[in-house]
Order: sequence, then structure tokens, then C-alpha cells
Amino acid sequence: MFDPDYDLFLAIVEAGSISAAARARGASTAALSKRLVRLEERLSTRLVNRTTRRLALTPAGQDLHDALLPVRATIKAAEERLSGKHELARGRLKVTAPTSFGRMHVIPAIPDFLKLYPDIELQIDLADEFVDLLDGTCDVAIRIGARIGAGLVGHRLGTSHRVLCAAQSYLDVFGEPATLADLRHHRVLATAAQLPWQLDGPDGTVLYHGPSHVGTNSSEVVRELALGGCGIALRSLWDVSEALGHGALRRVLGQYQGSQDVGIYAVHAPMPTTPARVTVLIDHLMQHFGGVTALA
Repeated sequence: MFDPDYDLFLAIVEAGSISAAARARGASTAALSKRLVRLEERLSTRLVNRTTRRLALTPAGQDLHDALLPVRATIKAAEERLSGKHELARGRLKVTAPTSFGRMHVIPAIPDFLKLYPDIELQIDLADEFVDLLDGTCDVAIRIGARIGAGLVGHRLGTSHRVLCAAQSYLDVFGEPATLADLRHHRVLATAAQLPWQLDGPDGTVLYHGPSHVGTNSSEVVRELALGGCGIALRSLWDVSEALGHGALRRVLGQYQGSQDVGIYAVHAPMPTTPARVTVLIDHLMQHFGGVTALA
């Protein structure tokens, strides 16, 4: 049996906060906080840095998290074999995901999933528009945002860390903004749904209102325009870390970042009993992404 205190620790990390984990478990935030403190006392180390807005793992907490994930997965796999859950995971399973994230991060997880569950008839649609999960046409959606949507069940896969960035060719022509107010004199790139930008900075959370230099509904268009030197964009590290690493993009206004409340979720409609095919997919994705790590 998996240690219940370790299970609680993973649940808090995966939920993104103690209060979110408490809501998911139908428990009080105070009760979960006390259990987490007892676990830290038992291990003689601090696992989590708490703030009023979010939770961050300490190096010891990250080490424990990374060590526990494969242990929990092994125990769960053994339980599934004994209960016949693998045999029950069959039938049609329709999944939707954002275009860029799906292509870069969801699809690479699928070959191993199909090997494990050959009786699942998988359909994957990549689209940046939200699909109505309550009409029964789609089973699971991968969504990136601060909220999962009313009446839905969400499982947090990761945190989408976002930074402001631009190509050096753009900065050579327009200069580099020194303050957030300077963005008024720059070309901003964003989808219509992304604006206004919600940014965490030295003075807390601020909103930046401004029109996009190019109108688009495609996040991939924004990325390519930023790489082409057309303006400043707010991009997720899972999308642009490689471009930042080799200099195709440069971070600007480094004191600001996208709101850390934005998570990456696997979402489905509420059901009296969640089908095994849905459960095993979400479990597989959670193991693939490794909890609420910065997907970069």
C-alpha cells in the first residue's frame, strides 16, 4: 500500500495548492496543512514553500516528488493487473488538445499508451478552440488556463510558465522595453483570446491591455511571428524554451511573467463512474508529464 502521507503530498503538488487539494478531497485546508507539516517533521526537511497565491517545491520536495511518482505508478499498475483494469480499458476514446501543445507534448506520450492499451480506439483532434465536453462528443480535453470550466472535472498535469520574449531582429529596430508602460510603444503579438495579459510582477498581478499588432486565433501564428521579428509575445516555456536557449528569441521585461495560476489540465465531464479508458489515459499523461513541473 502506498504511504497515505506520500499520497497526500503528491495530491497537493498535482492540485497546485493545499486548498485545491482539500477541495478535491472534501477536506479542510487546515487539516491537510497539518498533515503536510507532520510529514515534513517526519522527514526533518521542508518540502514546500507556501505563499498566499501558490505553492512551490523546495529542492528536497522536488527530489521526493520525482522519487515517489514512479513508485506510485508501479503500485497502481500492479493493482490494475490484479483488478483486471487493463482488460476493462477498451472502446472509443476521443481526445482534444491545443494544436501546439498537443503536437509537441501530448502526441509523444501516445505510442507507449497504445502499446499498453491496444483495445482502446483512440481519436485525437488538435484545435485551439474549446470543445463542449458536456454534449458527449468528446471524452477528454487537454486545456491550459487558470480555470477548467464550470461543471467539469480537471486533473492538473503541469504548470504553464510563460515569459515575454522577442526576436533580436525586432529589438534591434524597436529597442527593448524597460517598463511595462513601454509596451504601449511596441508591437504586441497575441491571440484575441489571450488579451489582456495577466502578469505577475514586483507589485503583484497586473493586467496589460493592448491590441495585437496582428490579429489571429492561432497560438502557432503568434509564435512564428515572434520568431520572425514582428513583435513581443507572451509565450509558454514549453513552446519557446528551445528558441530562448539558442537565441532565436530573447526574454524581455524579465521582472514579469505570466500568471502562475495557469495550469495544464486533463478535463472531462462528471460521470457517476469514470470509464477505465478515461482513467488510464489521464494516469498515463500524469506519469508522462511528471506532475506540476514547468513543462519547458
